[in-house]
Amino acid sequence: MTDPTVTLEIALEHGLTEEEYGMICDRLGRVPTWTELGVYSVMWSEHCSYKNSILELKKLPRSGPALLVEAGEENAGLVDIGDGYACAFKIESHNHPSAVEPYQGAATGVGGIHRDIFTMGARPIASLNSLRFGSPDAPRVKYLLDGVVRGIGDYGNSFGVPVVGGEVVFDPVYEGNPLVNAMSVGVVKVGETVSAIAHGVGNPVIIVGSRTGRDGIHGATFASEEISEESEAKRPSVQVGDPFTEKLLLEASLEALKTGAIVGMQDMGAAGIACSTSEMSEKGNAGMRINLDLVPAREEGMTAYELLLSESQERMLVVVEKGREQEVLDVYHKWDLQAVMIGEVTEGDRVIYEKDGEVKADIPAESLVLGGGAPQYVREATRPAYLDDLAAQPEPPFDPAESFGESVRTLMGSPNIASKRWVFEQYDTMVRTNTVVGPGESDAGVIRLKGSKKGLAVKTDCNAKYVYLNPHCGGMIAVAESARNVVCSGGKPVAITNCLNFGNPYKPEVYWTFKEALRGMGDACRALETPVTGGNVSFYNENPTGAIYPTPTIGMLGIVEDVDAHAMTASFKQSGDEVFYVGSTRRGLDGSEYLDVLHATKGKDAPAMDLDEELRVQAAVLEAIRSGLVNAAHDVSAGGLAVTLAEMAVFGGFGAACSLDSVAELMGISMREALFSEAQSGVVLTIDGSDADTAKKSSEALHALCEKHQIPLYSLGHTGGKATETGSESLENPATLTLGADIHLDVTELHTIYESAPFAKG
Repeated sequence: MTDPTVTLEIALEHGLTEEEYGMICDRLGRVPTWTELGVYSVMWSEHCSYKNSILELKKLPRSGPALLVEAGEENAGLVDIGDGYACAFKIESHNHPSAVEPYQGAATGVGGIHRDIFTMGARPIASLNSLRFGSPDAPRVKYLLDGVVRGIGDYGNSFGVPVVGGEVVFDPVYEGNPLVNAMSVGVVKVGETVSAIAHGVGNPVIIVGSRTGRDGIHGATFASEEISEESEAKRPSVQVGDPFTEKLLLEASLEALKTGAIVGMQDMGAAGIACSTSEMSEKGNAGMRINLDLVPAREEGMTAYELLLSESQERMLVVVEKGREQEVLDVYHKWDLQAVMIGEVTEGDRVIYEKDGEVKADIPAESLVLGGGAPQYVREATRPAYLDDLAAQPEPPFDPAESFGESVRTLMGSPNIASKRWVFEQYDTMVRTNTVVGPGESDAGVIRLKGSKKGLAVKTDCNAKYVYLNPHCGGMIAVAESARNVVCSGGKPVAITNCLNFGNPYKPEVYWTFKEALRGMGDACRALETPVTGGNVSFYNENPTGAIYPTPTIGMLGIVEDVDAHAMTASFKQSGDEVFYVGSTRRGLDGSEYLDVLHATKGKDAPAMDLDEELRVQAAVLEAIRSGLVNAAHDVSAGGLAVTLAEMAVFGGFGAACSLDSVAELMGISMREALFSEAQSGVVLTIDGSDADTAKKSSEALHALCEKHQIPLYSLGHTGGKATETGSESLENPATLTLGADIHLDVTELHTIYESAPFAKG
């Protein structure tokens, strides 16, 4: 079959602009072939080239003393974690595939992010995710939730990596465009990593793993356009995953690396063979000649265009030292995997693809890739008009007779606060037996590093509502809160990866929020000394009714110096412990779940954020945990201080006698704010109160520590089971949580409300 003659009209149909088509013709010195146009269209798609984001991404802090590679240098970030080990970690999106085929979309998202880790030579030891859906009552949302969770669970459970944390958020803005962000964390000995590079003229190029089929063709292009009514017809753009083949690939690849014969290795994800060959060549200042007739195909009659653009899963490209190829082939064959030499590294800078005895494409590798000849744009940015509308809205009419106890009960059963047990119990959280703290009763997941007393604390986090209300402040909070979660789990934050989920960058208001959110992220990363190691940009998250909230999901990595002594959870541990609040004044209700759930408004602005104060709070809390003072720690976030205490009570199984009315008086705020404000930089701690001497010493030490860090400390009360005067009330029953003189909550009832998830399957 003769390839169609390429015209501007065909280029436009491939998602390229007229200007970009002209650039291609200039670079080649001629009109591209049909196959060349296909390669350029996927490599210059937003998903591969970051053409509308890379100039903004470069403004983020991307280097630091613990980083072994800078952001963008490799498939994932690499951080020195001490004791001769490094952590490779990354988060990526699979939003569009999951919107049309939730099971396979989510499953292949998990598979792809794990391959990014082990193609660097690191063994994946933990997985996390961040999921966002529309209203949990909508039938379509139930279908998407069920498919996504099963896809993540089935793939991850079969592959054998534990899910140690994540988040599930519901909001109508995600109704037609769910977000599925997957994160992988791996460990490797320093100096034993491999790069995604090709060099050495004559070195063989080997494709390993599954056969190449027609699934996933133009998947990168599909991820670079808005979801529409026609998206269902693009199910063939969604790949199909096989976790058992991926498990074989993992073990075979790590074994093959031990031969010392491998020059470079790269996952074959977005844009398939076209991407891995061109990126590896460009990085090594080399060329490649690839014979596509040698690629193991799943179907007969596949064209060069299809073979190059296919995104069939569980495939990798490996460059091997000439003369040692059989060593590597033998390893993969031992694991019953396809491993075939399909070409070689060449002198020069061109990737040449042949099929049926003809050259189908001859392209300068540099012209295809991010950081090379791929276009880079700064789009028009305009401050959104809705921000002025938010600022002008009236305050909600608060009922002076409101039952705050009933409000707490309502919040504990709301979709974004209630337990996500139905979700995480479908995931294997303990496989490989490294999990110290898994999903549920902790602010972050904690993984043990075998052979060391150290551990890793990891967290995915973003309150997109805050980013919508104030993109700059919301971006800061996303970083700060993920770091605070890691601190509350006993870890010191060291670096982040990010998954930036936004709408159409050609819309000026969307692009403005993108730039402002990144500016906020950068400010927080610099203050907290948590540089960006890499990540993913996902634009075009829109549907016919509009864009999602700007959602810059943060994947935070922290180091736990002594995992047995310092790993911390949020549950009340014993009766009689003293309960303290550490941090900022609980002033303001903007952005809170309280306003959203009980008053149907988001508020006017994001909660206030002071980075200097945040830094001091985190330093004080981490020092308190490492000093052995703390029995429980929980950051104050969605639902405010009331929900924080209620969760700690539910997790521990008994209550506490707390006096938030006296705290409100000390802070000069209303009781409503004391209970429900989501002001930042706040943590609840408990210290040992098992006997009077211990309680006195611990309390004095905590006060001294907070004074050293110049952080306010407020005594809230005691955990249940011990009679403690609270105004005119006395708490004798350990199953009661008292928050003030007139607020008494039954912990058993709270547990039932919290665990009766309104979004459970059914």
